[in-house]
Amino acid sequence: MIYEEPKFMPGGDRYMLIEFGNEMNLELNFMAQGLASAIVQNGTKGVIETAPCFASMLIHYDPDQVTFKDLTKEMKSLIGSLGPSDDIELDSRLFYFPTCYLDPWTKECIEDYCNKITKKKYDPDFVAEINGLKDAQQLVRVHSGTEYWVASLGFWPGLPFMMALDPRCVITAPKYNPPRTWTPQGTVGMGGASTAIYPVATPGGYQIFARIPIPIWDTEKRFPQFEKSICLFRPGDRVKFVPVSPEEFLHVEAQVKDGSYVYNVVEYQRFSVRNYKSWIKTLDKTQRF
Repeated sequence: MIYEEPKFMPGGDRYMLIEFGNEMNLELNFMAQGLASAIVQNGTKGVIETAPCFASMLIHYDPDQVTFKDLTKEMKSLIGSLGPSDDIELDSRLFYFPTCYLDPWTKECIEDYCNKITKKKYDPDFVAEINGLKDAQQLVRVHSGTEYWVASLGFWPGLPFMMALDPRCVITAPKYNPPRTWTPQGTVGMGGASTAIYPVATPGGYQIFARIPIPIWDTEKRFPQFEKSICLFRPGDRVKFVPVSPEEFLHVEAQVKDGSYVYNVVEYQRFSVRNYKSWIKTLDKTQRF
């Protein structure tokens, strides 16, 4: 639910945690994103950076410039000035990613997990089954049928936690228990209602069913999109997964390797929460693709 009043809690001597509610939904994230944007525009004294999450926001501040008490008062005033979430408009980029669904690399990863750790159903079949979908092919249609909202970044630098903007494409999945010891770089997976992309090869616990061939985290900054940060995404970005064949995947991967790949990105637009909600009202949420 959305709290009537946000909760302000210390996170050590340099951090403030603001909770807007206790569930994972877009409404709460819009509020967190709206406040983060307002802090930047307001130039709030003492604030170093913000980290919006699904239903909360972490503020890193300098206690030599502002006390927790004064920052709380400032944040309450700023939240009050935002008005209802319908009025929020955010800068948002849209990335189109070539995506190989039901790919051989994540399949190999799942098989290795089954052989070395514990038996489990093939991830795409499992996710399709628990979401009432016909098969893994329908999972591909449903998952690729929407844009995804980058709600927050973590647990690895640049890893996006994303939520489906089209409610007809919302699917959920439990995490592995125990988790995997490795996951291929660029893997696309789900935990809860969140979709994520693994920036590097790393252990993980999301159900996995696809892979992208392009980097979302690059310490060498080989492409223009990494000029200002080694992380591709910022909260409020959007992602559209475009299904491609394994052959197309390898073609793009080769372009990335030789530096000729060009990111397919629509630069900053204004994302209107009011317009988004108006569109949602026109949909039959029981439909699937």
